[in-house]
Amino acid sequence: MSEKKEIRRILAVESSCDETAAAIVVDGRKVLSNVISTQIPIHTLYGGVVPEIASRAHTERINQVIAQALKEADTDLDGVDAVAVTYGPGLVGALLVGVSAAKAIAYAKGLPLLGVHHIEGHISANYIENPDLEPPFLCLVVSGGHTHLVRVRDYGDYEILGMTRDDAAGEAFDKVARAIGLGYPGGPKIEREAREGNPDAIAFPRAHVNDSVYDFSFSGLKSAVLNYLNQMQMRGEAVNRADVAASFQKAVVGALVDHAEMAMEEFHLKKMAIAGGVASNGAFREAMQAACDRHGVKFYRPSPILCTDNAAMIGAAAYYDFARGAVSGWDLNAVPGLKLGER
Repeated sequence: MSEKKEIRRILAVESSCDETAAAIVVDGRKVLSNVISTQIPIHTLYGGVVPEIASRAHTERINQVIAQALKEADTDLDGVDAVAVTYGPGLVGALLVGVSAAKAIAYAKGLPLLGVHHIEGHISANYIENPDLEPPFLCLVVSGGHTHLVRVRDYGDYEILGMTRDDAAGEAFDKVARAIGLGYPGGPKIEREAREGNPDAIAFPRAHVNDSVYDFSFSGLKSAVLNYLNQMQMRGEAVNRADVAASFQKAVVGALVDHAEMAMEEFHLKKMAIAGGVASNGAFREAMQAACDRHGVKFYRPSPILCTDNAAMIGAAAYYDFARGAVSGWDLNAVPGLKLGER
C-alpha cells in the first residue's frame, strides 16, 4: 500500500445491488460528478432483482460508468488521490465487480484503497448537501435491504439502536406493491397510488418488538395486507387499490416515526437524519419533519438522487474513513453480510 497522504479527490465506486455507480468527491462534501446506471428496467421484467443478471450488468457497465464520472469531473486517474468502493453488505457477485475494478485502478496507479460500508455510505449522503451537519446525531436508514435506527457518535462511530427483525421497510413496499398489482419497484409506485387513497380506510397493524423497543418488524404488516386482499377476494368484493396503498404506507411511516421519536426523547440529540431509498418517500419525509418540529430537532434528509444507491455517498464516507486511518489492504474482498461498525 502506498504511504498515507492527504486525501482530497476520491474516485468512488458502488455496485452493491442493481445500480452501477461512480463519482468524484472532494473533501467528503463536494461532488464533482455522480453517475448512476440503473438496472431497474431489466429487473422489472422479473418482479425483483435477479443476482446473476445484476452481476453481469455491472460487468458490462462498470468501465463506462467510471470513465463518465471522470469525464464529468473534468479529470482523469492522475487527478485522483484515492479509490473508494462499497465492499458490503449487498449481493456478493455485484459487490465483487466493484471491488475488483476499484482494486485494479488503485493498484495500477499506486493509490490508497478505501473499502466502505454501504450503510455508512447512506448515512454519509447527508453530509454532501448539509455543510453544518456533524456528529453526534440520530439517523434512520430505510431501504430495500435495511432498516436501521442509528446513533452516529462520530465519523465512523455508530451505535445501532434498532434494526428490522424480518423484512426491511423497502422490501415490504416491494412485496405489497406486487400483491396489489403495481409491480416493481414498489416504493415509488405505492407512493404514487397512495396519493389517490384514504390512509385511514384500513387499520393495518404496527408491530412492536417487546424485548427491544427500537427494533422493527414489517413481516406482520405485509401478512396483514395479504390477508385483507384474500378476504376481499373470498367475499367477492372489489379492492380499492389506492386505499390499500395509502393505509399500508401510513402504517410503515407511523412505525418508523414512532421509533425515531422515542430515540429523540431518550438521547436528547438535536439533529435527526434519514437515509436510504425509502427516505425519498414524500409521506415519510413530511411525517419526519413534523416529528422533528414537535421535538425541536433539526431535520436532515438527502435529495432523492442521494437516497438511492449512488457513489457520491461512498466517496463522502470514504473521506472520513481515511481521516481516521481506515485504509484497506489488497486483500479487500466482498462481504455480503457485513454489519454496520464491522471491518
